[in-house]
Amino acid sequence: MRTTIARLVALGLILSACTTGAAEPDASTTTEPPTTITSTSTTSTTIPPTSTTTGDGRVTSLINGLPVDDPELLNRRVLAVKIDNHPRANPQSGIDQADMIIELRVEGITRYISIWHESDSDFLGPMRSGRPTDPTLLAAFNEPTFAISGAQAWVRSLIVSKGVKIVGETGPPATFRSPDRSAPHNLYVKTELLRDVSDGRGYPDEPPTGPIWEFGPMSDFAETASSVEIDFSGNTVTWTWDEESGLWLKTAYDRETTYRNEDGTEERVGVPVLVALYVELYTAHPPAGVSGSSLPSSRTTGSGKAFVFADGRVTEGTWERDSELEWFTLTDADGEVILVPPGKSWVSLVPSHRGLTFQS
Repeated sequence: MRTTIARLVALGLILSACTTGAAEPDASTTTEPPTTITSTSTTSTTIPPTSTTTGDGRVTSLINGLPVDDPELLNRRVLAVKIDNHPRANPQSGIDQADMIIELRVEGITRYISIWHESDSDFLGPMRSGRPTDPTLLAAFNEPTFAISGAQAWVRSLIVSKGVKIVGETGPPATFRSPDRSAPHNLYVKTELLRDVSDGRGYPDEPPTGPIWEFGPMSDFAETASSVEIDFSGNTVTWTWDEESGLWLKTAYDRETTYRNEDGTEERVGVPVLVALYVELYTAHPPAGVSGSSLPSSRTTGSGKAFVFADGRVTEGTWERDSELEWFTLTDADGEVILVPPGKSWVSLVPSHRGLTFQS
């Protein structure tokens, strides 16, 4: 049975959608002077009281609910890195290692915010510039550091006003240009070194205040879903459930989506958990009297339709968010909290006037 979900949606975990002929969005070329990195990071051995544990006593991630090998890593800041998704930026690198990926629409295409709490990558990118929606999402992570390749001045001011700390193109070794690609799609980062830069600047190094979702198994009443198609205002992304791997496999730009390892090998993008949130698109303008261009943005507070896809099934409901300082709360038609299965997740914010369809 083909089920059509009217209007907007966002979907789940690992790269995103655009058309091959999409116009390249403008990006700021603002850079920061090269930074000498000295590690000043100190990590508490105290497990955050807001953490949860598995039945065998292992501590779990606040971002995706998976067991964490080193609980000390839960005491540090969230680092977010903006990732390019232009056709010439594919395949990306390092996104498979992120704790969570958020996909959101920009000018004509989508970009991603990769979220790093207990995880890190030595080869992540390409990194790109910030947009007005970014800080409205990141503010919920307790003054995180946000790595971007630039942004309009008024957007940078907006990001900082939300309590989000910016790290830009610092130069090697934390950020570096790959000779295998042309600018601006060739800027890569090492997340651990970006953390060191943040420490050197005295940025907060506090963890999120608690798990972002209520983690648990899919509802017994979840409907079967074998594939999901998301319309990002003309750009289509398809996720297909693969029973053997237990992953949703991604297709975009009319081809199978892959990520590229540092050694040049490529693997298919797939994730166990997809979360789709319908959002309203609007145009964000510079403040009166401030120079700059207007940019497409997404409203991330209020409420809208929500979908959780995992285990070849889907649970439908509603998201609510009263403040940018809190994360999304998901509830079903009966007002009960929707549990999100543990697993690296892909969260998509899809324009509400377009939507998604899924195949049973």
